[in-house]
Amino acid sequence: MKFNWKYLIIFACVVIVDQITKFFVYTNKTFADFGWFALNFVTNTGAGFGMLKDNNLLLLFVSLIVLGAILFFHDKIPAKGKLPVWLISAGIVGNLIDRIFRGFVIDMLDLKWWPVFNIADSALVIGVIWLIVVVMREKG
Repeated sequence: MKFNWKYLIIFACVVIVDQITKFFVYTNKTFADFGWFALNFVTNTGAGFGMLKDNNLLLLFVSLIVLGAILFFHDKIPAKGKLPVWLISAGIVGNLIDRIFRGFVIDMLDLKWWPVFNIADSALVIGVIWLIVVVMREKG
């Protein structure tokens, strides 16, 4: 199967934007409130919604295993599922960089009614929902 560069470009853009926003918030310890939305510096040693707090090493290994599985099975992923899987991979890598080099994940996007998150988290959620929709449509 021919490699599609657009997936790599999207992957790289997500990881780069994620890391730039995290670096900006980390170095400036920025806090800004815009009413319904705030920019906050939050460290997260767990997974989403505060699950597995202080299990950074476990989450690092799980991330590596999932990335390995994605790479191993990449050729078997149907065309409609490739982009969501690349978004999921970008989200994993964005947070994995934090886990490896900082020992925690930086979150900063605060909607005030939802747990604080980051660009990588957004890519993960969008990718997972998109992949579920693709799978459901294929089965339906």
